[in-house]
Amino acid sequence: MKARAFIAVGSNISPNEKVRAALLALARQEQIVAVSTIYRTESEGRPDQPDFYNCVVEIKTEKSPEALKYQVLRPIEASLGRQRTPDKFAPRTIDLDLMLYDDLVLDTDSLVLPDPEIASRAFLAVGLSELAPDLTLPGTNSRVAELAACLPQGNMHPMEDYTAQIRRDLYFLQ
Repeated sequence: MKARAFIAVGSNISPNEKVRAALLALARQEQIVAVSTIYRTESEGRPDQPDFYNCVVEIKTEKSPEALKYQVLRPIEASLGRQRTPDKFAPRTIDLDLMLYDDLVLDTDSLVLPDPEIASRAFLAVGLSELAPDLTLPGTNSRVAELAACLPQGNMHPMEDYTAQIRRDLYFLQ
């Protein structure tokens, strides 16, 4: 049986190219169910950096959370030039983070589910609520739509045309 998982996607180095490439690469390996609106957001913690493109993707997968992270997401990041540094706010070609995996609650050195940043980063909560508005975060009583409504969204700019193009590109891969 396939698990339902949600992945956060972000880029601020050639984001127009890298987000598309990452989603196409992901679609070649996993079943993409839906893609949220792609938002242009200001860089958190570093206002001097280029804006990010951010979205959330829902997939169906037969892989375990660890296999998904290390056999699918990290290799896609590496193929698109991602170089990990200790600087949490460094610019990046692509960032693919597993946010949720079914109802799993997990806290290990390498993976925390659900992603704790859902409650504090509007682009995560809003994107997730677009795809699953009635979802309650596993291990909590927090509904995603309520979290999204409480977070400031002033720096989120929907990219409707870009989102539509990405969705068309993915549709033709299925």
